[in-house]
Amino acid sequence: MIGKLEQASREITRSTLKPDPPTVSKRALRDGMASFERASAITLLALALTVTSACAQEAPRPAPHGADPAARACLNQKERRTLVENGTVLHLVAAMRAVRTRVPGTLVRARLCRRGEGFAYVLTVLAHDGKVTRVIVAAVKGTVVGER
Repeated sequence: MIGKLEQASREITRSTLKPDPPTVSKRALRDGMASFERASAITLLALALTVTSACAQEAPRPAPHGADPAARACLNQKERRTLVENGTVLHLVAAMRAVRTRVPGTLVRARLCRRGEGFAYVLTVLAHDGKVTRVIVAAVKGTVVGER
C-alpha cells in the first residue's frame, strides 16, 4: 500500500513539474519565421529603393558665390599658426569677440579658410536655445561677413 502511494505521489509530482508539450510543431514555427524573414527583407529592399530614388532626384547644389571649392579650402594648424605669427590674419580671439555680441553661445568649431583672395574664420556657435549658427568673420579686419 505504501509503495502504491509513493508511486502515485511521484507521478503527480512529475506531471505538475513538467511543462505542457508545445502545441505548435517545430515545422510550423520554422515556416512562420521564414515568412517573417522574407517579409522583412522585402520591406528593407523597398525602403532602400525609396531612399535611393529620393537621393537621385535631389538637385546638385551649386558652389556658394560661384567660387571654386579649392579657393575655399580650410587651412591646417601649421598654416594657421604661420599666418597669425606673420600678422597676415588676426588671432582667433579677435574673431570670437566679433561674434560673441551678435550670436551668444558656445563656440563649437573654428576654422580658418581661404575665401576668394583673402581669409575668413568660419565659426560654428551653439546658441543657448540649441540653434546652431555658422558665422563668417573676415580674418584680416575682424568684421562679420556672413551668417548661416
